[in-house]
Amino acid sequence: MTLFQALAYFFREAAVGLARSWKVSLLAVVTIGVSLFLGGTVQLVTSNLAHAVGEWQEQARLTLYLRSDAGAAELQSLAVLVATGSRGSALLEVSAAEAVARFHQSFPSLAGLFSGLEGDPLPPSWELQIPPGERGSERFAAWVTELRTHPAVLMVDDDLDWLAQAGRLLALVRATGLALSGLLLGAAIFTIASVVRLILLLYRDEIAVQRLVGATEFFVRGPFYVQGLLQGFVGAVGALAALALIRLVLLANLGPSLAAELLLSRFLGWPQQLVLVAIGALAGFGGAILSVRREVAGEPGAS
Repeated sequence: MTLFQALAYFFREAAVGLARSWKVSLLAVVTIGVSLFLGGTVQLVTSNLAHAVGEWQEQARLTLYLRSDAGAAELQSLAVLVATGSRGSALLEVSAAEAVARFHQSFPSLAGLFSGLEGDPLPPSWELQIPPGERGSERFAAWVTELRTHPAVLMVDDDLDWLAQAGRLLALVRATGLALSGLLLGAAIFTIASVVRLILLLYRDEIAVQRLVGATEFFVRGPFYVQGLLQGFVGAVGALAALALIRLVLLANLGPSLAAELLLSRFLGWPQQLVLVAIGALAGFGGAILSVRREVAGEPGAS
């Protein structure tokens, strides 16, 4: 018998075995599907968040809120200081009136907050993009400190603190999700091992006859390995299909919202999907190996 014929026999017998024990096989498929669905959800959310955080980091800005009574000489001195550390980043000047208009556009429900106030309720500001190569450097920190102490500056606000917090939150979400999905994957492997062991018991007499006529261990155990492989593969494909369907439903219900943009804007790439399917297939294969490793002399599960 050629290798191709042997593999065809393994898959044929595996399909028959799964059909005969479809209830317990379905339990294994669902278990591994749930674990991989959770893992895929974590990967989907964290990859979208990582993409968003990366874009935010590229667009991180430094905002200098200016004193309304700053003189021309002080502003000129500040402009020179800004130019020394901005490395050519374009400077955007926002007047007090423009700041109020921005506030009304961003928070329309609070449009009446400044009504009746005399003077400019919000200070003018200068905005510039933080040079990517300077973020986190001692030179950048010293430059920001010098900006904070300049007499024309009321306050300095940068995006680096909250971006660092977003990065830590992203790492926490990823670690927690992977830990939970890992636990469920271990439970799935155990379930598949138990299912394959039950199928081994169903085929006990046939295995004894195969050994009696001289069948090799590879020939005897092959169908059971393929059964575990198929269970893991089907569970992984089902998890991906459920993840894609639920994402579409959520996008349709959430519409153009911030949550949809941050968490669901992009689906898993083909490499990520292939890795998820491979993990499912390998988990099923590993469960099958665990189920037959103690099998000796035609007695499945004997020690």
